Amino acid sequence: MAGELEGKVAVVTGGGSGIGRASALRFAGAGARVVVADLDEARARQVAEEIGEAARAFRVDVARAEEVEALVAFAVAEFGRLDVMFNNAGISGAQHPRLLEDDLGDFTRVIGVNLFGVMAGTRAAARHMAERGGGAILNNASIAGLLAGQALYSYRVSKAGVIHFTKCAAIDLAEYGIRVNCLVPGHIRTPLSAFTLPGMSEEQMARLREALAPVWDANQPLKRHGRPEDVAEAALFLVSDRAAQITGVALPVDGGITAGDPVNHLAELLAARARVLGEGG
Repeated sequence: MAGELEGKVAVVTGGGSGIGRASALRFAGAGARVVVADLDEARARQVAEEIGEAARAFRVDVARAEEVEALVAFAVAEFGRLDVMFNNAGISGAQHPRLLEDDLGDFTRVIGVNLFGVMAGTRAAARHMAERGGGAILNNASIAGLLAGQALYSYRVSKAGVIHFTKCAAIDLAEYGIRVNCLVPGHIRTPLSAFTLPGMSEEQMARLREALAPVWDANQPLKRHGRPEDVAEAALFLVSDRAAQITGVALPVDGGITAGDPVNHLAELLAARARVLGEGG
């Protein structure tokens, strides 16, 4: 549906790579003028240049409320308005395998970017949108915010907070005509989920992707590998007028991971019984 964001202005944080980049490109393709915001200004500029005249780049640390306020002010100054705010920026934090080995040293930074950044972005955008009769705010969480598990405790807690905050903000901002929704991506192939290390060669990274594939697929009913573009399509829907009656939703884009356990345990139980009967026979 080309042109469904025609005349609208969108801000995408973390827009320099991964889901943010794909979403900035998709929003622009649907007619929006886009501010590509990222801590890495060079990457933001690359994406903005790829889009063309309809885009601007802006360096921002979303953990600093004053910088987020400046980002919104920049978007309004450049394009005259703000209709869509995609609070996408996020970091994974230290990859400690177990709680007893996690010194929680990165907790403040992870919470600052992943949760406080979302809250600051929502507030800054909503202050402008409330004066103009409404808008759409979209936050990016993760299946780690829905499903408990080992490791990445700061990350999991931050994303759970994003989901709950989204619902609270949706209720609070509804009177201003502002919709607030949340995406819950699963195993999407992005730099954040690549598990690469500095200095790895292209060949090593290719081998790593191959080695990781069965791990990613193990708890995902759909064995298709998710791409940033898949999340961008969901993002476009939620910020468009097609979702005019949708607010407070946490939408999984996860190949069915959060739907339930994909393992056929009944078949395993029946097989175990058959083995016992076979041995006894």
